[in-house]
Amino acid sequence: MRKNIVAGNWKMNKNVTEAQDLMFQLLEYKRNHTPNCEVWIAPPSLYLMMAKDLYEQNEIGVFSQDMSEHGSGAYTGETSADMLESIGVNGSLIGHSERRLYHGETDSHCNRKIKLALDKGLTPIYCNGETLEQRKSGQHLEVVKNQTEVALFTLSADEIKKVVIAYEPVWAIGTGETASPEQAQEIHAHIRNLIGNKYGKEVADEISILYGGSVKPDNAKEIFSQPDIDGGLIGGAALKMADFVQIIEGF
Repeated sequence: MRKNIVAGNWKMNKNVTEAQDLMFQLLEYKRNHTPNCEVWIAPPSLYLMMAKDLYEQNEIGVFSQDMSEHGSGAYTGETSADMLESIGVNGSLIGHSERRLYHGETDSHCNRKIKLALDKGLTPIYCNGETLEQRKSGQHLEVVKNQTEVALFTLSADEIKKVVIAYEPVWAIGTGETASPEQAQEIHAHIRNLIGNKYGKEVADEISILYGGSVKPDNAKEIFSQPDIDGGLIGGAALKMADFVQIIEGF
């Protein structure tokens, strides 16, 4: 079901004391406010059980930053969908641009991970988006089309409705650059149209599509006001509670 979501991706940040403090701050905020969106976090895997224990009433969604494309086996350092399901997390980021850049992940890898996540009742947050070179050469619509089709279009209509998509222009991640609200809306509408053409408008209208490119307190409201943008996947600003709260309140 389509919903407004603000999700914080902590990446590889915070020691255990800092992580616990940030989690407590977010819990305190959530228990004293009723935001117009769901609030999710993706802390480092070391802290997932701590987060689930703290958020035992499910006030805040807890997601891993990645998961294996394999069900089990001799894959040192990997975390399976079954392991994540067994500790009660809500889902996982899949295909983040940094996983693609530094670990060679492809859309085919993402497709396998998404299927495993869905089989375990986990919510995949599938990330896609173009590089600066692809944007400048006018390939951005085709790049996002190919990413969407390869990663998602083997799913059934019922399955794809359970996926959250995060469009993240690679050129706007951690650079301080941000796509204009109009640029972001163009791609979000493009993704929703692709899904609509494959599965029908009713299915497409049920899917939450988040924007993941340097959302800040001063631009969140304008970005979230676009008709096909259902929230944000937040990086650096999610590590500062004052900034993260202002972004949440952009709805």
